[in-house]
Amino acid sequence: MYLRKILSLLKFWKINPAPIWCGIKGKRYIVLILVILGLIAAYFYILKDIPSTATIGSTSYPQSTKIYDRNGKLLYTIFTSRNQTYVPFKQIPNYVKNATIALEDKDFYKHGAIDIRGITRAFISTVFKREIQGGSTITQQLVKTSLLTPERTISRKIKEIFLAFIVESVYSKDKILEMYLNQVPYGGTAYGVEAASHVYFDKPVEKLTLAESAFLAALPEAPSLYSPFGSRPELGKTRQLEALRKMREQGYITTEEGKVAASEELKFSKIQNKILAPHFVFYIKDLLEQKYGPRAVEQGGLHVTTSLDLDLQAYAEATVAAEIDELKRLNVSNGAALISDPRTGEILAMVGSRNYFDDRIDGNVNVTLAKRQPGSSIKPINYAVGLIKGYTASTPFVDDRICFPNPGGQPPYCPVNYDGKFHGVQQMRFALANSYNIPAVKMLKANTVEAMIATASAMGITTFQDPARYGLSLTLGGGEVTMLEMTEAFGVFANNGYRIPLRPILKVVDNRGRVLEEYQPPKSPIFGKKVLPDGVAFIISDILSDNGGRSQAFGASSTLRVGKYPVAVKTGTTNDLRDNWTIGYTPSYVVATWVGNNNNMPMSGLVSGVTGAAPIWHALMEKVLENTEPQSFKRPDNVVGKHVCADTGQVAPPQGTEGRCPTRFEYFIRGMENSQGKIVREKVLINKDTGDLAKAGATNVEEQEKTVIIDLNGDRYCVDCPHPEAPPPGQSPSGAAPTPTPAP
Repeated sequence: MYLRKILSLLKFWKINPAPIWCGIKGKRYIVLILVILGLIAAYFYILKDIPSTATIGSTSYPQSTKIYDRNGKLLYTIFTSRNQTYVPFKQIPNYVKNATIALEDKDFYKHGAIDIRGITRAFISTVFKREIQGGSTITQQLVKTSLLTPERTISRKIKEIFLAFIVESVYSKDKILEMYLNQVPYGGTAYGVEAASHVYFDKPVEKLTLAESAFLAALPEAPSLYSPFGSRPELGKTRQLEALRKMREQGYITTEEGKVAASEELKFSKIQNKILAPHFVFYIKDLLEQKYGPRAVEQGGLHVTTSLDLDLQAYAEATVAAEIDELKRLNVSNGAALISDPRTGEILAMVGSRNYFDDRIDGNVNVTLAKRQPGSSIKPINYAVGLIKGYTASTPFVDDRICFPNPGGQPPYCPVNYDGKFHGVQQMRFALANSYNIPAVKMLKANTVEAMIATASAMGITTFQDPARYGLSLTLGGGEVTMLEMTEAFGVFANNGYRIPLRPILKVVDNRGRVLEEYQPPKSPIFGKKVLPDGVAFIISDILSDNGGRSQAFGASSTLRVGKYPVAVKTGTTNDLRDNWTIGYTPSYVVATWVGNNNNMPMSGLVSGVTGAAPIWHALMEKVLENTEPQSFKRPDNVVGKHVCADTGQVAPPQGTEGRCPTRFEYFIRGMENSQGKIVREKVLINKDTGDLAKAGATNVEEQEKTVIIDLNGDRYCVDCPHPEAPPPGQSPSGAAPTPTPAP
């Protein structure tokens, strides 16, 4: 076996052993034996453990994974011990190549594996002067950094030279220079010129200037000594000037180019591995590890293009931080936001907290992924179930004091409205738009908890599990959700009933340029799974975008109104004031916001849907809609518009007929126009002290004929009785009848 290896070595050095064997006589036989023994000794002493050069040209060594925004802006580099990214030869600027050659090996393209003059000079210096001096070619340095240990011994030098000859016989000069520039250490964890370019100048290698290229070329000789972040940064500048001088002397640049580059002020990155949009970046990292495994993510050199818009992300981060600063007086320490395109599911911005690096508020926790109670922001799903079951936007609810029995001898459940008042009879449009609690609970009782959870699950909310765990308070936020899921669910309304899963990753490419995955959503029509009837989605969107419909609770000029744009929006505040939400959408954007405290401490003061999360939501929605034309929600063909009686919700009789009433406009799913509830004219007991329907046990009563609404819970409301504490049905406190704007 050893003889075969020796013969292979002789063959590599182009020595034919046949004539030697044939011409052995006398002393030459002894000389030959000594040569063979010498080769065997050399093999055992130096070359027996020589590494293979097969891996030197591969990209199988650990490489960094880079995460980019949708426009190619670097968000973060993921690596373990080595920050390294392979770039092809043509992507490396000539400035970098020429500066490296000028400093390290000026005759690189002229000599072979070794430079005899350099080796001789280094040998004499090491042996006779006891001074370690470099004389290695770029090929030798590639071998040393890629295949051998950094020790400085004669045996290692012999191995280095031997391997350099093999490398030069296999690879072209361009390929050797490419491998060197991609593997040489530039200081710290930066290996290769691409990683170094990002570490020192926060830019890809192809964008380096001449001055920056000369500086990077100077680093490999002594990265710690020449580092701009070390104790003597002026040494790096001196070495850069030397590189420029040698480039000029060797004809790579002109004298004028050298002067301009020498005078250029180098702007170094202050953060070695800068991270932008940190909550989003680590969300992406988790998704990648789930699919490809931790090793592929940390060492596989993936190039990941995400859906994030970094400019919009920066605006969202600044908006959240500024508003939370304003809310500190109300014991609010944190906020979060999520922006998506419902048509494709792409996440455009993700703000997990006001400051990722603030330990005092557990800022590294990504609230967009955390389970929180949604408050009233969950109500649209409940009312969507009601529309599916045949109720309409004009179905009346008696908003009055009520208690619902609980099983097992528990105290009854007695919901109250956010403002602590009762509002008489309220049709679905106004009950939802003004976020009244009692009608919502009645709606859920009619729908059943099981039906609401089934619909919520179909829309993307997976955190609701066993229906037996929840009661009627589910519609008021009694279950936990994530902002990610709520954004996807509200996207169903924006998409006319189609569910499009959120898609934060657009493309993943491996270190060889192979596309592992790529998301290319169809441009039209709407795709995805149909989970809601389009008529139901449209009517919910129309109610949530009806500024007049919500004016009774929020006023006509609240932060829920976004200029001329028809925007559907819903707020939510939990009873314990621990969570405050605003979620709104157009056909093109969904914006979800939250404020509160990560430690679940309750907020104080006047934190509500319009004083907490809504200002953040308003600013973000205004931002994404700027420079766009208003876009209405498209009315499906199976949705018809009718005029209804403002007090009862019934379809109004034709103009001029008996029984004509004050009217307003309403939308119905075709065929459901007459499903408003029961309206009767009958004799009832009236409390003579109040003029209203007599309660049980009242004594001062008399029988009168009145018009009575009987809602879906069986509760009764006298339409033509005086109700001094509540506005007339279908009207705001000012007396104006809110009316939805007919959509195309």
